[in-house]
Amino acid sequence: MAKQGKRILKAYEGLSQLDAMSVEEAVKIVKERATAKFDETIDISINLNVDTRKAEQNIRGMISLPNGTGKNGRVAVFAKDAKAEEAKKAGADIVGSDELLADIQAGKINFDRCIATPDMMGVVGRVARILGPKGLMPNPKLGTVTPNVIKAVEDAKAGQLEYRAEKTGIVHAGVGKASFDEKKLAENVQAFITVISKAKPSTVKGTYIKRVTLTSTMGPSVEISVAG
Repeated sequence: MAKQGKRILKAYEGLSQLDAMSVEEAVKIVKERATAKFDETIDISINLNVDTRKAEQNIRGMISLPNGTGKNGRVAVFAKDAKAEEAKKAGADIVGSDELLADIQAGKINFDRCIATPDMMGVVGRVARILGPKGLMPNPKLGTVTPNVIKAVEDAKAGQLEYRAEKTGIVHAGVGKASFDEKKLAENVQAFITVISKAKPSTVKGTYIKRVTLTSTMGPSVEISVAG
């Protein structure tokens, strides 16, 4: 425990005197202080001035980061016949219909993304109360309900990620790994900030982006200077 304490103290050393900084400066500091014995995820948190109770201010969408996320998540696909074969060839980890439904009902949810063909939504709807709270319910607006299962699976496997504002208006996302070089991480961070900035609802008045911070799994957070 003492050794871990020293590591954490060193990671936080001198940060209290720092002001909000550029994306590049933030990435450099976070990378330097990601000293855990595993490849830490680099996370971004954006605090938005939105009221998620209003449908038009419920910020949500998908983004494919320019350099991926470094995470190869497991993908499940509700499909049958020819579409099921397409999903398997595209690299889906789990493909099925009634059998996949039964697994989910039994609590066996060993996937990170769920995709469905439109004709399967009647089946998927039976587990909406299970998948919905976990953020796994297929949604046509997010491209996860689609006849083009090949593209949907390939996008998911390439590191496409979903973002969604929590009730408090904060959007979290993993934008890479500590092993990424600084340029690639900075590109991912900037791409994510740009997407969120462009998603500003017309009904939001005043400052939209209140605060942006970057951190690693086991490291300190630093603030990024972004015009709201």
